[in-house]
Amino acid sequence: MKATIVDLRYRMKDVLRAIDRGETVTVLHRGKEKARLMPIAAKKRARVADHPAVGMWADRKDMADPAAYVRKIREPRFRDL
Repeated sequence: MKATIVDLRYRMKDVLRAIDRGETVTVLHRGKEKARLMPIAAKKRARVADHPAVGMWADRKDMADPAAYVRKIREPRFRDL
């Protein structure tokens, strides 16, 4: 499909419908091609469990009890002075 700047302004809904159908829309300005609008491929939703950072501290012994670990971090440094 070819669309002029005026088409984009006044008939954007029709242009978007064409993109939804999988068409590539060529944008014309004064009869010359200026841009192409193409549909993007549908992305698969990424699962959090598939991220490489998930479980990177699973083998640490000091992280067995997260509440105790945080409590220890929050203790004052110079407690014994």
